Amino acid sequence: MLRRLRAYFDAESVLEVDTPALSATAISDVNIESLEVVSDLTEGSLYLHTSPEFCMKRLLASGYPDSYSICRVYRDGEVGRRHQPEFTMVEWYRLGFGLADIITNTLKTIAMALDDPTLADDVVVIDYRDAFIDVSSVDPLQALISDLADAADADDELRRALGDARDDWLDLILTTKIAPTFGADKFTVLQHYPASQAALAQICPADASVADRFEVFMGPTELANGYVELTDARIQAQRIANDQAMRESRGQVVRPHDQSLLAALESGLPACAGVAMGLERLQMMHDKTDDIRNVISFPFETAND
Repeated sequence: MLRRLRAYFDAESVLEVDTPALSATAISDVNIESLEVVSDLTEGSLYLHTSPEFCMKRLLASGYPDSYSICRVYRDGEVGRRHQPEFTMVEWYRLGFGLADIITNTLKTIAMALDDPTLADDVVVIDYRDAFIDVSSVDPLQALISDLADAADADDELRRALGDARDDWLDLILTTKIAPTFGADKFTVLQHYPASQAALAQICPADASVADRFEVFMGPTELANGYVELTDARIQAQRIANDQAMRESRGQVVRPHDQSLLAALESGLPACAGVAMGLERLQMMHDKTDDIRNVISFPFETAND
């Protein structure tokens, strides 16, 4: 699979790059936790990267062409049938690509990796909002929290736990109600996520309530997450500040964020789109298994295992 991916990117004139796994800063996303490293090199903690994204954007801002990276990444608190704290990520960026372009490119890339080009020919593309209305009869952009809780079949304990965190309710409904309806033998592309879930994505020029972000699923399993990149340093800084404030309000660790990314955006990140894809998830599709541990030679073990 790695050989096929590299051959495909070479044919597309996409440059392979290498970025550091260790950093003095961490991602601010409230849904992703970084692994901390204690070191004598610094007074504070160091962090293992959760993605090569920030460094790859710095390369693009400095003049690099279309590029990709295949690397090990690390995320805390993610262990189970579909998650490991250490896994292989394939991430790539294409200059000048819009949402439709990067979706088409992603489908072709996955099909090539799985050695079945015909997979890219039979695809369901649906807007996030339409999927919610079709399956759960709620509008994710306008529904009351109580309506979302009803759609999730939430009991009183869950309602108290999630409270009025709209995006948490949307994630729950997507995972438990929407994704299980996706066809098991074909790609489903879910596009135009709510603007509140834009993270590092550009807001859709035609509809400010949604972002130019998408995910690719095979059955209920997410394979890739991509978007047209936000290039405005001011907006990105505000989003990071909002994330940090939410982390603090939730009692999560607030870690130093990457000022170099903001400097790169300020200097001029060219219009581009990027995608992150878990290689083990693709191997699960290839091997027809729903347990990521079946495709890893050495699954994560604790000292007591």
